[in-house]
Amino acid sequence: MSLGVLTNVAAINAENSLNSTQNSLNTVLEQLSSGSRINSGADDAAGLSIVDGLAANQAALTQSAQNAQNGVGLLQTADGALSQVTSLLDRAVTLATEASNGGLTTAQSTAADTEFQSIISQIGSIGSTTNFNSTGVFNQAAGTNFVLTDGTSAGLTTITSAATALTSASIGGQAFSAGTDNLLTTAAAGTTLTDITTAISGISAERGAIGANINQLNAASNVASTESVNLSAAQSSIQATNFGQATSDLAKFQVLDQTGISALAQANSTQQEILKLLQ
Repeated sequence: MSLGVLTNVAAINAENSLNSTQNSLNTVLEQLSSGSRINSGADDAAGLSIVDGLAANQAALTQSAQNAQNGVGLLQTADGALSQVTSLLDRAVTLATEASNGGLTTAQSTAADTEFQSIISQIGSIGSTTNFNSTGVFNQAAGTNFVLTDGTSAGLTTITSAATALTSASIGGQAFSAGTDNLLTTAAAGTTLTDITTAISGISAERGAIGANINQLNAASNVASTESVNLSAAQSSIQATNFGQATSDLAKFQVLDQTGISALAQANSTQQEILKLLQ
């Protein structure tokens, strides 16, 4: 090849190689410092698209699991309230059984009825004041559901009937009337005892249905959490830096960077030889 000063091809080639090496070196350093193999679309466009999609799915699943747990919390609150109602009704059974035996005086029957009416009032208060996240538990609209990200819904299909289970007119599906449900006479106490027993049965049915819904929501939450973990693992396998490979590349590009600088310096010095021809 003839000597010339207009174009130093060797230097241009050395410079291009050095630029490529330094770009690769910068990329490896970024991967090592961030822990991520993909830091921009230029690193891996297809991989970035997959990672972003997985991240979105994982976020949705995490919220789905939280939605299910919120539902569990509400239903557990309802179950706890119904448990207290059952305890109050158990006391009402004791009073009604005592009054229906006919061995009480008028004053004693009146006292028993006063306590019984107080129990009914307390149950009504439980129904109106029990709340979850500042929302009345027994005021849920019909068909209320906790919708999950996969399109299914873990429904409060029994909360509607539970909502009507604690009102001033109905307990566990059994209506109580102030005119007839009392413990003032033996006959009235017997009728009231039957109504109380029916109410206890209704409350038990409600609690069983609520328990089934709690199990359904817990299962949905577990499934969402498991799917989230699997997606996280898949995302990591695509995005995370392979430190073994990256450190190996770092050593390679550091050596190439140093030799590239030396080669460029050598190529630039070659043209200096032309000056000797002019001496």
